[in-house]
Formats: sequence, structure tokens, C-alpha cells
Amino acid sequence: MIKAVIFDMFETLASLFEGRTYFSEDIAFDLGLPHDAFRAAWHLTEEDRTIGKCTIAEAAALTLKRLGTYSKESVSLIEQKRKENLSDTFQADLSESVAMLKKLKDHGLLTGLISNCYSDERDMIRESVLYPYIDVPVLSYECGICKPDARIFLDCTQKLGVLPSECLYVGDGGSGELPAAEALGMKPLQALYYHHLAFEPHIPCDVLPQYEHLYARAKLFDHL
Repeated sequence: MIKAVIFDMFETLASLFEGRTYFSEDIAFDLGLPHDAFRAAWHLTEEDRTIGKCTIAEAAALTLKRLGTYSKESVSLIEQKRKENLSDTFQADLSESVAMLKKLKDHGLLTGLISNCYSDERDMIRESVLYPYIDVPVLSYECGICKPDARIFLDCTQKLGVLPSECLYVGDGGSGELPAAEALGMKPLQALYYHHLAFEPHIPCDVLPQYEHLYARAKLFDHL
């Protein structure tokens, strides 16, 4: 029996591709840097950004110092542009996600969130209209663990007070989240309603035929 539904955040409850986007190619262009060089240096900070070892500003500074192009102005530009992107994400129409979360709670189901996120994303998640409807949020930046590590899933289920086998896990499939959830006994469901928006080379995740697919948030209850 499903007692809790645990969600991914990006490309599941909200999309980074709503409105303006600001990925490594955009940063490199704004700073007049070769994209491949910037992307490689920026990627070196990925894990530390995700598990709370450095903020976005600290990661930007470290990246630019590695490239020999550091300036406070450049770091501020990266911070500001990312904030604009995230503002678009969380100021977009999230009413369908809110309605989905509210309906779950109205039916007595618990809701969890497991998100790989950076410092600025963590702040926006906590300030979002979605946050009040999440019973247990587990954010990688705060807990120091990221998907697909089993511990982040178990942290969420333990805080919810349920067994993994009593959980439906809903995510777009990035970061190996669906097989990780399945390995623990959760029922995995691939969210595909944002799939058409994404264009970053590693986003979206491929459609994974081995899992059930969710093409509209309103249809979530068909999978419980």
C-alpha cells in the first residue's frame, strides 16, 4: 500500500527551462570565455556545489581563478543571472504541481522531496509556493548526500516514517534516481510532462521504457 509519494524537484515539480535559462554556455558567452574550457572547470565544482561544500559564489570564484579570469564583477554576474533563471522557474505557473501535492495531502498521503540542488536553488525551493505542501524535504545541499546515493532516499523515508516499499517515487529520471529508488523497493514513475522543454545536452533524461510514465500531473492517482 502506498503511504507516501516522494518527488524530485527539477523537471518534476518545476522546470529550469521555464523562461530564461543560464547554463555553462551562457555564462561562458557573457564572460567572453571558451565554452569548453569554462564548462570543464565549472564541472569540477559540481559535487561540492551539490553536497554543500561550497556556495554558487564560491564555486564561481574557484572556477574563474582556475581559468585565470577571476573578478568580483564576474562572480556577481553569475549569481545575478542564475537568480533570474531561478526566479523564472519558481514564478512560472506551478498551479498544477500545487494541486497535485494538495490532492495527495487531502487523501491522507504523505509527501516527500529529494532534490540535488545548489545553494541558490535550495533558497528558492524553500521560498517557493510548493514548499508548504512537502512534509519532508531532503535537499542535497543541506544533507551532504546526493542522488543516486541510497542514503538520501532512506533519509527521506525514515523522516516520513514509512518503508521504501510504501513509497511512490516520481522523477524525470536524472541522476540515476529511478533505478536507485527501485533498488530500495520504491515504485518508480518517470515524469515526462516537462520533457519537451529541456534542451541542455544532459537534460532531459532519456525516456526509460522499463518504468511507468506520467504525462500529466493530474494522472498521478492512476499510478497509486
